[in-house]
Amino acid sequence: MDNETAKNIRESLTADCTKCFGLCCTALNIVASSDFPINKPAGAPCVNLQSDYGCQIHSNLREKGFKGCTVFDCLGSGQVVSQITFKGQSWRDNPEIREKMFRVFPIMEQIHEMIAYTAEALSYDIPHALSDKLSVQLKELQNLTKLDAEELLSLDLVVYRFPLNKLLSETSEYIRESLISKLPDTKNAKNYNYERADWIGKKLRGKDLRALDLRGADLSTSMFLTQMQINSAKGDVKTTFPSHIQRPSHWIN
Repeated sequence: MDNETAKNIRESLTADCTKCFGLCCTALNIVASSDFPINKPAGAPCVNLQSDYGCQIHSNLREKGFKGCTVFDCLGSGQVVSQITFKGQSWRDNPEIREKMFRVFPIMEQIHEMIAYTAEALSYDIPHALSDKLSVQLKELQNLTKLDAEELLSLDLVVYRFPLNKLLSETSEYIRESLISKLPDTKNAKNYNYERADWIGKKLRGKDLRALDLRGADLSTSMFLTQMQINSAKGDVKTTFPSHIQRPSHWIN
């Protein structure tokens, strides 16, 4: 797979709430905290969910204490479950599929997360042997999104996650070393980047960036950065990041 195709796949993994039946507002468990003012069990609709699956306080979620809603990103898994897995059948109109749909959503979310990481890894110039292995992984993951609900519920995602983690680690090490080697003074630059926590080629998969101050930071070469991580951090107009990341509307100008 060529770099541009992989990049397009990564950038396409964005949520379209107009094609989703409010799954993030129903399927997930919410615990009252600094991110949410209420407790909500998994499977129960949020009190703010409207009949058209829109949010009645969408324009001022953070002011109302629902900061966590502005952070969450399903990477497009919500519309896939709604429109592909369940073929446009909503849980409100078809209560018999309600529980199954809510259980499938977090599974599809994990699959999309793995697809995002794999596609991003393939968007870099990496050795052919590594690229070939990642391409096989990507194809397998994409095929999983086409499974029916019963098949998705029977999946053991560890079977896919474990070998992928190894490949992603190999990719990040290769890219980081390649980027650092291109700096003027390789030896000194390498010490500087590690000791000063520079973002060059930094692997951010799974890192908690909540409330981290990224104002003015250059994250353009950071690897495996997600929209959810960026949404939870603090930044401004001077913060830069990869093309698949959008600047959060709640960031300081």
